Amino acid sequence: MADSMTDRVAGALRAQILAGDLAPGSLVVEPRLAEEFGVSKTPVREALRLLTTEGLLTVLPKKGYLVVTMSSHDVAEVLDLRMLLEPHACASAAAYADHELLTTLRELLDKQREKAVVEPLASMEHAYSFHRALARGARNRRLDDFLARCLDETSRAYRVLPGLHAHLAADQELIEHEAIYTAVAAADGAGAAEAMRTHLRNVRSAMARQFERPSDLWA
Repeated sequence: MADSMTDRVAGALRAQILAGDLAPGSLVVEPRLAEEFGVSKTPVREALRLLTTEGLLTVLPKKGYLVVTMSSHDVAEVLDLRMLLEPHACASAAAYADHELLTTLRELLDKQREKAVVEPLASMEHAYSFHRALARGARNRRLDDFLARCLDETSRAYRVLPGLHAHLAADQELIEHEAIYTAVAAADGAGAAEAMRTHLRNVRSAMARQFERPSDLWA
């Protein structure tokens, strides 16, 4: 029972952090969370420790836990890891691609296109699922698990950096995803890997611009 309570609390907090509902720098404390979830402090404490090991929280001695910030360095680290891993995952997905994977990818692209202009964050969820489907398609559980964390962090960045919403709505994002899909559907591993590299370069450029924008003082 304790484990299930810990999992429930950890899952709810993880979702709030990744969605930006618990903003970077927010303070979370055990007593308040225990009251909110209607549980004892023990499962809350274990959940907070788990999220600390995942890198989503950091301990603030004698005060509680802080939701980790989303700095340019954090974003750069995540994108470096994606550049190392995701092109390989795409190449593997192209090698293993079957009707089920291609159908899933096609449906997600169509949903992303439908939401791109009117609901950028909803579009982002479909884009996230597109990348997750490709990672699973590589048929490497450890690679999939690692990429899942990287994609969660990228998704969080999109939510806490509103300036990225324009990138989500841009045609280029969909064009790049279509290029990845086309290569995977053609079983072109090298082409899929290169299409993913191109996409990640543009994601990195869009995110870098969020940290380079001058303050209103210089407008």
